[in-house]
Amino acid sequence: MERKRFIWSILLLSLLFATCKSEKGKVVTVTPKYTCPMHPQIIKEAPGLCPICGMDLVKVHASTNKNELTLTESQMQLANIKTVAIASSNFNTSKILNGRLVTNPELTEVISSRYAGRIEKLYVKETGRAVSKGQPLFQIYSEELQTLQQDYLLQVKQVAAFPNEKIYSTLKNAAKNKLSLFGYSSSQIENLARGGTPSSSVTVRATASGIVNEVNVSEGQYVTEGSAILRLEDLSQLWVEADVYPDEVGSIKLGTAVQVVVDGFPELKQTVKINFISPQLDPSTQLLKVRALIPSQGKLQPGMQVAVLLPKAEINDAVSLPLNAVIRDEMGAHVWVKTGKGKFVSKMVTTGDEDERQIIITSGLADVKEVVISGAYLLSSEYILKKGTDPMAGHDMSKM
Repeated sequence: MERKRFIWSILLLSLLFATCKSEKGKVVTVTPKYTCPMHPQIIKEAPGLCPICGMDLVKVHASTNKNELTLTESQMQLANIKTVAIASSNFNTSKILNGRLVTNPELTEVISSRYAGRIEKLYVKETGRAVSKGQPLFQIYSEELQTLQQDYLLQVKQVAAFPNEKIYSTLKNAAKNKLSLFGYSSSQIENLARGGTPSSSVTVRATASGIVNEVNVSEGQYVTEGSAILRLEDLSQLWVEADVYPDEVGSIKLGTAVQVVVDGFPELKQTVKINFISPQLDPSTQLLKVRALIPSQGKLQPGMQVAVLLPKAEINDAVSLPLNAVIRDEMGAHVWVKTGKGKFVSKMVTTGDEDERQIIITSGLADVKEVVISGAYLLSSEYILKKGTDPMAGHDMSKM
């Protein structure tokens, strides 16, 4: 009985050994897969054309790293994938403040009527027109002005009749000064004395150059003394107003140099100095305003949005990357690292200060040589399409 059991055991072990040997020596054939560079959802087992766009299908190369993404040369060109070698450099940090350009009220000129009368003619009827100093603006009829002219002509005649009487010279100068106060120029007064005929209307000219911002009257309208007729804005110099939080005001002083970047006009980037800090909060926004003067250079207009870069500190020997290289979401921040030819892996990083172009990487890039700086978002999209998961899913957030 024992002999039979021994024989059956030998036969069973031989059978298992033969089965394992045959499985070990078995050659497994892996069928290659082909996909479209533009439509990764298309997967075929043989070369061909993409049924969507007609491009040649490319072979999908298996990766030993399940988190690694492999792209062909054509895919990298289409995605505009660019990398940069990691290096340390000096980094100047700055705080980005929201700002805007507004008109400088110190350069605003209000043209008003110096006497009551009727607007006979308007030479400038619409806003937005540029006017030059001395240019005719409107013509006004005034009985008071006519009376002043007649008084001046009377004194001129009195001086001519009694040249040795100082009283008439004094009265003549007084009448002349009244005309000057009412807007008559020296040439107009001389023409009046030479012609000897008073005029019931006078042409008012621009006292400064600028852009017409308001027209408050129309032809035929009666106005009182002091009525505002036109408003001129000189746009050669504007105000930059920026909003700051109360806890940030301590780092700003009068004379602090800031850089101003105008949306849509990066070539007009200028450095200006703060010349005003608001002493009280804006009740609607709970923010403080700071202000600086900026030349318009003939291109800047009131209402343009700007970014004001407030300097904070200088960091030496820092690793910084372009803002587009770092992908940030609710799970954290990560970058794409090049591990080989056409091979990329997502790495979790921690970030520090940033400005309008660069961001500091404080950790996560140890032993990394190249980082993707262009096409990072396309790599993440490609990873999700091919792997069906977020590239951040495999990272341990607690270690960052």
